[in-house]
Amino acid sequence: MAASIHPYAYFSPTRNTCYWVLSIFILLLHFISSAQLNRVFYESNKIVTAKNGAVVSAHPLASKAGLLVLQKGGNAVDAAIATQWALAVVYPGAGNIGGGGFMVAYLKNKEAIALDYREMAPAAAHRDMYLDENGNHIIEKSLYGHLASGVPGTVAGLFAAHKYAKLPMKVLMEPAIELAEKGFAITETEAETLNRAQKDFIKYNTIQPVFVKPEGWKKGDLLIQKDLANTLKRISDHGEKEFYEGKTAQLIVEEMQRGKGLITLDDLKNYKAKFRTPHIFDYRGYTIIGMPMPSSGGILLHQMLKMIEPYAINKMGFHTPQSVQLMIEVERRAYADRAKYMGDADFYNVPATELTSKAYLKKRMKNYKPNIAGNSKDIIEGVIPGYESEETTHLSVIDKEGNAVAVTTTLNNHYGSRTVVGGAGFILNDEMDDFSAKPGTPNLYGAVGGKANAIEPGKRMLSSMTPTIVLKNKKPYLVAGTPGGTTIPTSVFQTILNIIDFKMSTDDAVNKPKFHHQWLPDEVYIEQNFPKATAEALTKMGYKLKERKSIGRTEVIKVLPDGSFEAVADRRGDDSAEGW
Repeated sequence: MAASIHPYAYFSPTRNTCYWVLSIFILLLHFISSAQLNRVFYESNKIVTAKNGAVVSAHPLASKAGLLVLQKGGNAVDAAIATQWALAVVYPGAGNIGGGGFMVAYLKNKEAIALDYREMAPAAAHRDMYLDENGNHIIEKSLYGHLASGVPGTVAGLFAAHKYAKLPMKVLMEPAIELAEKGFAITETEAETLNRAQKDFIKYNTIQPVFVKPEGWKKGDLLIQKDLANTLKRISDHGEKEFYEGKTAQLIVEEMQRGKGLITLDDLKNYKAKFRTPHIFDYRGYTIIGMPMPSSGGILLHQMLKMIEPYAINKMGFHTPQSVQLMIEVERRAYADRAKYMGDADFYNVPATELTSKAYLKKRMKNYKPNIAGNSKDIIEGVIPGYESEETTHLSVIDKEGNAVAVTTTLNNHYGSRTVVGGAGFILNDEMDDFSAKPGTPNLYGAVGGKANAIEPGKRMLSSMTPTIVLKNKKPYLVAGTPGGTTIPTSVFQTILNIIDFKMSTDDAVNKPKFHHQWLPDEVYIEQNFPKATAEALTKMGYKLKERKSIGRTEVIKVLPDGSFEAVADRRGDDSAEGW
């Protein structure tokens, strides 16, 4: 039997040049498992223009997985599903099968879809579960470990969405399974975040997960996830039921029992993804399609854009003290309403119609004073007549058939609860922190809530996720969304204004500095490269400004006049766009 050639055999300084070239070629063959999905050598594409379809997501390999599906004949829904499965592998900080999310879609037949697969509270959950004997919120319990997790919804959501896809689920899962089983080279950012979370992974797990590496992670290391690969294979073979009733469900329950969590087999069996009526409204002749409750994003975006609409903000100019001040005050009022009135509409009568009525929003802006800072103590929630995170990930997809899909999913905190299901290989969410653990007490993102978002068994926690599609002349024009906890709605709001009102390029609309105000705390967050002159002017008006590194990572696809697609990935991370 002839001896096989080891891939490193030709690495010798005594060999001639031909051998060196051949050795490099063999090395490439050794590391590249597929000519289409290169798990080791890849890079981010920040701007792509394409005619047949485009995908933009938080990780290059996930975007490539979505593109492969488009090239195989799949539509935008197929690509969105494949991208999510891949993100669950290559972007463990937020991509997931142990969390949940929302999908907004506009299909070629003019049908608008809103799919809710947000996590829900276990049956044993109760209003005071995170309070001590004195009624104080024990923050660690709602953020870390087994007790922080709601019942995961992602797998149910992916299978619910699949009815609008064209290819078998097995095909859509193939890239994710390969990436989990054979591994992929992690980026510098991923290495840094895994190293920072290592102590928590050790602390909050009953079985040491693959994410723990005693010598520390570094750029280029292969992350191989055999347990996750096996879980994905089981789901691929047996479908959604395997996750919620089969071996994977049993592994979740056993993990909960070891760590004194609440999720039971009945909780898993009872989980269902829900199709809801999309939240649709008009802005300056464009049609905006967003998520309804339990996502606050659709209503917040509606309120903010319609409060802006009476003003000629385009004449004020981009990032001028006047335009930024107006936007801050609009954000303040919308978030005050969020704290009072918004929650899971299945459990609480959210007055969505009243909150977005023209008369109500006009009244909300009556006490707006140009060049004078508002005060959140005075500007509280509005009076309704007759009223009886930051770690998320977004993907945008479009295809040549006219299908557009915006998906935002999350584990809540980065790496969620830091708890990995033993033997199953995936991280569980810490979404229980998105409930109001105690009325008036802020959550991880500083958001304050009340009765509308109190913990109840089977209830879905209020979210800030804002997957959004903008139509122009009844056809897809923008597909947008971002991670960023409570900064999500304001980032999408600013991105839409940048394109529609300020006529900015898609690249600038995504990457120019952003700012954020959420009522409480009464502070304006600005990115480090925010214009100094505008910041100084706002300070003189009476605003308290707080500088921070980055706000969101917006993923946008814009349909150009010739019908081609411009996909832009945010430069704030490893995000990447693909198209063909």
